[in-house]
Amino acid sequence: MSNKAHNTKKLSKIRRADPQFEREKAQYEHPLPSREYILQTLTAQGAPLAFGRLVELLDVQSFELDPFQRRLGAMARDAQLMQNRRGDWLIPDKADLVRGRVAGHSDGFGFLIPEEGGADLFLSAKEMDKVLHGDKVIARVIGVDRKGRPEGKIVEVTERVNRFVVGRVVEEHGVRFVVAENKRISQDILLAPPEKGAKKALKAQSGQVVMIELIEQPSKHGQPIGRLVEVLGNYADPGMEIEIALRKHELPYEFSTAASAETRKLPDTVRKSDWKGREDLTGLPLVTIDSETARDFDDAVYCERQGKGFRLVVAIADVSHYVTASGALDADAYARGNSVYFPRRVIPMLPEKLSNGLCSLNPQVERLCMVCDMAINATGAISRYRFYPAVMFSHARLTYTDVAAALYDHDAETRARLAPVLPHLEVLDTLYRQLAKERVKRGAIDFETVETRMIFDDHGKIERIEPYERNDAHRLIEECMLAANVCASEFLRGREQPSLYRVHEGPTPERLVKLRDFLVTFGFQLGGGDTPKAQDYAKLLEKIGQRPDRQLLQTVMLRSLRQAIYSPDNVGHFGLAYESYTHFTSPIRRYPDLLVHRAIKSALLAKQYEPGNWEEIGLHCSMTERRADDATRDVEAWLKCFYMKDRVGEVFEGSISSVVPFGIFVALDGVFVEGLVHVSELGQDYFHFDEKSHAMVGERSGRRFRLSDRVNVQLTRVDMEANKIDFRLADALPVRGGKAKH
Repeated sequence: MSNKAHNTKKLSKIRRADPQFEREKAQYEHPLPSREYILQTLTAQGAPLAFGRLVELLDVQSFELDPFQRRLGAMARDAQLMQNRRGDWLIPDKADLVRGRVAGHSDGFGFLIPEEGGADLFLSAKEMDKVLHGDKVIARVIGVDRKGRPEGKIVEVTERVNRFVVGRVVEEHGVRFVVAENKRISQDILLAPPEKGAKKALKAQSGQVVMIELIEQPSKHGQPIGRLVEVLGNYADPGMEIEIALRKHELPYEFSTAASAETRKLPDTVRKSDWKGREDLTGLPLVTIDSETARDFDDAVYCERQGKGFRLVVAIADVSHYVTASGALDADAYARGNSVYFPRRVIPMLPEKLSNGLCSLNPQVERLCMVCDMAINATGAISRYRFYPAVMFSHARLTYTDVAAALYDHDAETRARLAPVLPHLEVLDTLYRQLAKERVKRGAIDFETVETRMIFDDHGKIERIEPYERNDAHRLIEECMLAANVCASEFLRGREQPSLYRVHEGPTPERLVKLRDFLVTFGFQLGGGDTPKAQDYAKLLEKIGQRPDRQLLQTVMLRSLRQAIYSPDNVGHFGLAYESYTHFTSPIRRYPDLLVHRAIKSALLAKQYEPGNWEEIGLHCSMTERRADDATRDVEAWLKCFYMKDRVGEVFEGSISSVVPFGIFVALDGVFVEGLVHVSELGQDYFHFDEKSHAMVGERSGRRFRLSDRVNVQLTRVDMEANKIDFRLADALPVRGGKAKH
């Protein structure tokens, strides 16, 4: 009999006292102390225990040490246990210790966001001196602050997440330091002198934008210190706002050497060998319909009559043929997660040779594609579909403007120019009308939003900002893409192929209560009880109609919903009213779509595609999407500040776009710029934030400033460094020309 078997058989009374002993014995050949027994032992001791003492108390044998250590590690990952600075094991709840991530505030204080949920801990400016925004820490609850919030004291920093920081160089009294562009990092970072013996030391002048590498993290004994690694230039240099955003949000913007080498090996055109196993669609008059500025064409469409119904073909660029799993291009695409579209510049997910060339469905060239070939009945319901790889030949590169002019404005010149494909477009439009009716019947929510675009002059500065209105050509393509995405989701679900779904959950119970309370004050009710559906939201929007406060009611309804994310758990898409939905139609610019293509190809071959942990991949792709949104928002805010900086003193009309405890944000008419009226500028009164009614209310006067209210404001300050625009109320001041000047 082996020692292990002998030791297992002769388990001591201590081990047999484990309340879960029989369960562990049934599951494992060599049962370890159960999680419950470990927690029970630590609780009984009433103090943190060193590893050796825990081994002794639980009678862990020498051959069990490694698996026992792994069990403790697993319990730590599940937040059941943690180690203190000395390495002793303890129960977090017993020590009032909380693990979490630091969220800094521009005013110097911060919060600890607990890993396991629950109330955030307030961190004073003194505590924040020890850490930077984003760091992971363990903190002890020490009481409540003056506002009644739980307050924490940092016990230990478990992970430093800031290695590089972008900011501006400042020199005061001979001391040089960097002020971070990320205002959540409020500490000044001292600049270290150049290293001795360096052949070419970087030099930066005061006011210039630089990238530094942190060589010393902050602590209670000293400020953070950084070494200069890149001088980006002056703050007002053309394109600087994008360079800052790329580094501030840690967006990958250069392809790896390996990915570039992979790209060079790819062909410039479709080869005959690539045709193997594909259907020939080159004779089908597929067309792309995109914006005038688009260069990466993911999708092409074709529609024809099929009996009383329709045949809709949606052909999508077959990126997965060229970007293979586990390759360098795939690694770079995963890191980026998606393309990022800044004004006047794109950071693509794939190198230009692929994104604008080999994978882009450019006109009059052969391209590899994955096809969703659908049969749709006369009422707009999909009766059957088929996925297959193919080779296509785009017959025309059309724009939304072209299609709208031909189909809806009946412009003779445009119709003549599009004559070869016009019959198919007209059938496509007939199908779109049925799909749109089906959308209404399904109960999808259609919130009205105004998109804007910046028009630049020859010097790269904003000339104006104008609304970008979506026409029926946009909606036509959108319905085609929705149909293909739904088919992809159903296809994968039906074959039990794991994948990423685009999920959108309904409102949380807390948000639902707040929404209902708000709607009651306007005499409206949201149907659906505790579990409303998209159709209930759609019906309410219909009841609201075009009343003057529609924008207010719609905004509050929209804010009650959660953010859509990527997940392997198919919980449906609330807003679109689909039980199952995924992203299939944009693999050039979205990594989840590329994964869906691989999953479909595997399912067609009766195989399963397993790229790794689907849940982790979904979280990563959701993060990169939010990261891109944050970065583009920063760039647009900077450009708008630059646009407004010479207009201080002007008076504008606008609407209140947001109400917060420190004031109201106002969106200007016709200018599409937003700024803050601080609470101190609201009048001679004490104004209080009424979250329930989305309003600021004067204590003495009772004056209310509510979401969507109309106001006149005067531009008082533009802070280019903080990307902030400040207004003051200008009720008594005339608006120039009676309207906002623009």
